Amino acid sequence: MNLSPEWTQVFDRYGIQSVHWSTVGDPAATDRVIMNWAKINGYVVFTHDLDFGAILAATQADSPSVIQVRIQDLLPANLESLVIQVLRQYESIILPGALIAVDQNRSRVRILPITPP
Repeated sequence: MNLSPEWTQVFDRYGIQSVHWSTVGDPAATDRVIMNWAKINGYVVFTHDLDFGAILAATQADSPSVIQVRIQDLLPANLESLVIQVLRQYESIILPGALIAVDQNRSRVRILPITPP
């Protein structure tokens, strides 16, 4: 819910199936509800909200994958090429399960489940 529905159009241009939560669920749903829906339906969570990564770590879940955008300007026009590059670069680990944090300078990847040290 914290990213523009315009992102679905961006993903469509690259042949990436996507939905915005506002079209499939309650806008007031908790993060756990969204995570559960994504897991059951085989979707990746694309978000600006750090809570999704925290949920993965706390529950040691092996899915769904979460891509966190850690950039202030979240408009597709400004981030499209970066996000698509990251999706292509990490495609092979997104499907099995990963947490990917994306910022302007780099991407950080954790393979799921995230286990304590």
